[in-house]
Amino acid sequence: MTETFTKWDAADHLRTPEDARLYVQACADEDPGDGSLIRAALNDVARAGNMAGLARETGMSREGLYKALSADGNPTFATVMRITRALGMQVRIS
Repeated sequence: MTETFTKWDAADHLRTPEDARLYVQACADEDPGDGSLIRAALNDVARAGNMAGLARETGMSREGLYKALSADGNPTFATVMRITRALGMQVRIS
């Protein structure tokens, strides 16, 4: 019997705001210091939800969001703040 594999996508498993919050928190805790995991987590949360609505909330275009949150993206801190606020999250430093 041949095994088949499918690509696992975190966005498929983020069903509630609490799921999203815990996921972003876990990625922030494990981020290597360059923001790559936080950017990836925000991308997953955005894709799990309504990208068009998030674009309206942030004042950005959908394409701009996709680009900023892509693997090659390098969003500014201001962009990260707009996205987290639009998602109903807060950035806290402790």
